[in-house]
Formats: sequence, C-alpha cells, structure tokens
Amino acid sequence: MKARPLALHRPRHSHPTGVYLLLAALAASVMLSVVIGARPTDVTALIGLLDGRVDSMDEAAIASRLPRTLLALLAGASLAVAGATMQGLTRNPLADPGLLGVNAGAALAVVIGIAWFDMQHASRYIWVAIAGAGTSALLVYLVANLGRGGATPLRLALSGAVVTAALTSLTSAVILPRADIAGLIHSWLIGGVGGATLDRIGPVLPFLAFGLTASLLAARKLNLMALGDEAATGLGERVALARALAAVGAILLCGATTAACGPIGFVGLVVPHALRLLVGADYRRLLPLCALGGALLVILADTLGRVLVRPAELDVGIVTALLGGPVFIWIVRRHTLRSL
Repeated sequence: MKARPLALHRPRHSHPTGVYLLLAALAASVMLSVVIGARPTDVTALIGLLDGRVDSMDEAAIASRLPRTLLALLAGASLAVAGATMQGLTRNPLADPGLLGVNAGAALAVVIGIAWFDMQHASRYIWVAIAGAGTSALLVYLVANLGRGGATPLRLALSGAVVTAALTSLTSAVILPRADIAGLIHSWLIGGVGGATLDRIGPVLPFLAFGLTASLLAARKLNLMALGDEAATGLGERVALARALAAVGAILLCGATTAACGPIGFVGLVVPHALRLLVGADYRRLLPLCALGGALLVILADTLGRVLVRPAELDVGIVTALLGGPVFIWIVRRHTLRSL
C-alpha cells in the first residue's frame, strides 16, 4: 500500500463567507465560554466587569474563566495545526498527535518528571514534554519504516497504536507506586483546561509561538511534498530540511500543549479533515484556518463539558474523544473504500 498524496485542489464551493462564519463562530464561542459555568453570568455582567461595576462573585466567576478560555483557544489552535502538519509530513490522513503516540510520549515524560524528579510546574517540565513528544514520534517512524515498503500510512497508524499502548502502560506503571500523586496525575492525563491561570499559560507561549511559526513556514513545503519526494526534489525543494522544519513545529506544539493541558485527543484529526471540505488541501490556507477551527472546537468542548453534567464538569479530553471517535471511524471507512 503506497502513500497517497493529499490532493491540492480547491473545493468546488469554497467561498470567503465560510471563513467569516468561522471567525464569527469563534468570537461567539469565546463569549459563551466566559459567561457559562457553575455560576451563570450574562453579557451585561461581562461588560460591567470591564467597567468595574459588577459584584464580587460575578467578577470572580468571569475572571476565572478568562484564562481558561485563553488556554482552550491556544490548545485547540496548536493541536489542530500540529495535526494538519503531521498529515502533510507523513502523507497520512490518519495522522494525529494522539493516534501517532506523540501525546503519549509527552505525557510519559511529564509523569516521570513529576514522579521521579519532583517537577511541579509546567515551566519546569515543558522541555521534558517536548523531548518525550519528539522521542515517541521518532520511535513511531522507525517502527513503521521497518521492512519493505517503508513507512506507509497503514504502517504509521499501526505503529502509532502500538507505541501509544506501550507508552500508556509505562505511564501507568510509573504512577502505580506513587499513591500520593496518582489522583493528580490521573486527572491531568484526561486532558483539560480547568484551573488555568496566567502563570500556567505564560511559560508555554514562546514554545507555541515558535512551533506555530515553524509550521506556517513549512506550509509551502508541505504542498510540494504532497506531490511526492521525487517531484518535490525536482522542483528544488530540500525534502529533508522541509521534513525537519515541519516535524519541529508539530513536536513543539504538541509537547508544550500537553505540558499545559495534558493529552487532548482527536483535535488534530477532526479539524483538518473538516476544513479541507471548506478550503481544500493547500496548506498555506489550511494551517491558519486550522488554528481558528481548533480553537473553536476546544472552546466549545470545554463549554459543553460544563453544561452536560452540571454542577460537575467533563474535561475537554473526554468531550473531544466523544466527538472525535465517530469522525475517526468515518475517515477510516472513507479511505478504506477508496483503496478497494
């Protein structure tokens, strides 16, 4: 089974209106995220907060949701861009930070840092998470590249599943002897943005900015690589350098996001596939819109998690898994039918 290049066509019904609607939906989702929670507030209370004219309880409720909304926006944008970049890098429609073991590697590295080296803050284990993400990505590629035919999309998906299962088991093995931190780590491993503060967000911003920049710079290179390595080389592209740039961007985005939020799955799978229906597979257009779409998805997932089981909450990782599972099955069936 050979890797199928992702087509670079424009969709028949692509129109700027879809982009404007996406921007409007993102703005509305930010507003909903700020006003919906265990203590409902309204827009007038938010306006009052800006003018300093709300009661202390409303002010505290809104103030706690603003960093949470910001972290959800950053996490969604980062994971969606990372997923689209990985799909272009591997020419694999099933590529996703969660499915290819990248999130699992970052999570294992962070758990080891907390359990064995007493790392207690994201600023201390961001580098550890990035190293874990990069190591697991390399391991998946090496396993998939064994044997004849190289790292085909099917082999990448299978090796990603195997490596993810192995790393998840190792993570459990590290946690089991540490009952004192097991509850905290298990909650973090679900993936969520609850309890976000500016102190938690600040340390990851440079990594996210650099990762996003690297991914956007790789957009044109991903377009050429979609034509095949030989065609890209013939057009003057240095394929090894292009792969390194795209990989660095995706790994930085995944590692830093996992350090701040825990592993959140399916965002990098669902958003790029949905937006290709809107703007096609030109990565120069797709990656910026993935940032908007990913932010929209995670903010809505977080807001929905607060509503479904009120007064309790569902973490973002649970909601995105519930939404992403059926989409994953649809993608697999679609590409399986195409290969028949």
